[in-house]
Amino acid sequence: MKATLKKATPNPEHSFNIHKDIGHAILSAWHYHPECELLVVKRTYGTCLIGDYVGPFKNGDVFLFGSNLPHTFRCEQKYLESDIEKVGETIVILFENNIWGDAFLNLPEISPIVKLLNTSKLGLRLKGVTRRKVGKIAEEMLNESPARKLINLLSALEIIAASKEYEIISSNGFNPEVNSVDQSRINAIFEYTFNHYHQKVALEDVAALINMGKHSFCRYFKSKTKKTYIQFLMEVRIGNACRLLLEEEFNMTEVGYACGYNNISHFYHQFKALTKKNPMDYRYNYLKTEEKKFI
Repeated sequence: MKATLKKATPNPEHSFNIHKDIGHAILSAWHYHPECELLVVKRTYGTCLIGDYVGPFKNGDVFLFGSNLPHTFRCEQKYLESDIEKVGETIVILFENNIWGDAFLNLPEISPIVKLLNTSKLGLRLKGVTRRKVGKIAEEMLNESPARKLINLLSALEIIAASKEYEIISSNGFNPEVNSVDQSRINAIFEYTFNHYHQKVALEDVAALINMGKHSFCRYFKSKTKKTYIQFLMEVRIGNACRLLLEEEFNMTEVGYACGYNNISHFYHQFKALTKKNPMDYRYNYLKTEEKKFI
């Protein structure tokens, strides 16, 4: 399956697109688009693939993606088919990089926003007060007048640029420029991995998806993603483990088995190698952070 090029078409009253995705509308293939994207996650948890980053996402996360950055978000079935009170939801804002025009973007006062949009080509995850402020602005924009929506989009970007409360998601070496054949192959590998990470995954089976031998496949995958397939599989598994630790009441052994680890010591080792914490500390730190929100 080929990575999809998507382009939002604003209606005559709007220069950009803002909408809410609910349930199955959240799902998409690995895709990219020429517009920048501000994404607010509500009532859902899962695993995201952004550029060359793989990891968990959760309720309340806010992301900013620059032009043509490939990404996909996967969540559990229960967030797609639950009742209206529990079904997954996201707010999506798509806008052109030069939405305000070249003359406006060349103003010295706007240079921090221009720099922010350039940085966002690797993907940004907002943090702290900025995450909450921008999430609230996006929620309000859904029901505002066209002019007020445009003003508040600029306000949200100014807040992000001024605070610098964000982390860069993809690595500096990530290059999104791949041809259609590469896109088709890589997406097939991603799809297979997301669907089978909880089982034993053999390199020969993955290589066969794109008609390659094991060694040729390993060289090919690393040349396109800057990481080995084994590293990628580990990131998918640990990303899902993080989600289960935050979302479910599974014990550590159950989480490890659910993510494809038959050896729990190996699960602990890989989890700490990737997150710098053991699974128990990861869950504890998250719960403590959540408690502080209500103090």
